[in-house]
Amino acid sequence: MTTEELQERIAATSGWIAAVKEEMGRVLVGQEGLVDRLIVGLLCNGHILLEGVPGLAKTLAVKALSGSLDASFARFQFTPDLLPADLLGTMVYNPQEAKFSPKLGPIFNNLILADEINRAPAKVQSALLEAMQEKQVTLADTTYRLPEPFLVLATQNPIDQEGTYQLPEAQLDRFLLKVSVGYPTKGEELEVLDRMATSAPPYRTKTVASPQQVAESRSHVNQIYIDPAVREYIVDLIRATRQPAKIDAGLKHLIRSGASPRGTINLALTARARAFSSGRAFVTPQDVKDMAHDVLRHRILLSYEAEAEDINTDQVLDRILSKVAVP
Repeated sequence: MTTEELQERIAATSGWIAAVKEEMGRVLVGQEGLVDRLIVGLLCNGHILLEGVPGLAKTLAVKALSGSLDASFARFQFTPDLLPADLLGTMVYNPQEAKFSPKLGPIFNNLILADEINRAPAKVQSALLEAMQEKQVTLADTTYRLPEPFLVLATQNPIDQEGTYQLPEAQLDRFLLKVSVGYPTKGEELEVLDRMATSAPPYRTKTVASPQQVAESRSHVNQIYIDPAVREYIVDLIRATRQPAKIDAGLKHLIRSGASPRGTINLALTARARAFSSGRAFVTPQDVKDMAHDVLRHRILLSYEAEAEDINTDQVLDRILSKVAVP
């Protein structure tokens, strides 16, 4: 397929993105970056972790997305007393047949909202690992495939909030993106006040897209062209997180561990999804830059020196992006 033909197909199949954004805009005020990242997650078939203080519409955004898609949806409120069986299901004994039969849990839905995921203990968080990575659940000695598409959209409050647990590094790496949700601007907050300061329930999104449309778009995302120079740029960025002293001596003592090859793969994939959302059949270096923070934010471990100096991962990534040569 030529670039021109792919460009035409992208234009013909990407219309649902604008429709979903418009429908979500009826519920959300601002948060365009958050909505863009949710769309990227759909296109890449990857899980997303949303982090921010309470009250920033993280849960509302995920509900609005599920409402605009013709897909099954389940919401988990993670609490310290939650058990793995509450998510995955369990084996139930049938006395008439004198045997055990599976009772599948609510995780067998297309979109899963794991609300405040860091309020559950490690055993519950770990129960999601197989589901998130392998798209399957094992009960007793039988493995059950999860429906397609299957996305976990998790929210968490900052770790220093009371009653939270640190997410395991293995689980963090399963998330395609970690999106930091910030406060609205003054104008946006005034609009939030006008819309939401009422006892009436907020507007609910209506279905404007289907999983079939998303699946068709994914096939085109995988064909989007990445120039060799852009591919090398992606690898250079990842390698800079592992050997930061080669680009900036001041970064050497700030990074304890860099991104894995999974970060390389996900940065290229999300850059393709970003290009598709923009209606292009090729990836630009700006696509890579736009996605770098969300893809790498949770894949870099900072040193104790960085924490002592009150330096966060985003600041380190800013320095890396400013030092690595752009093609």
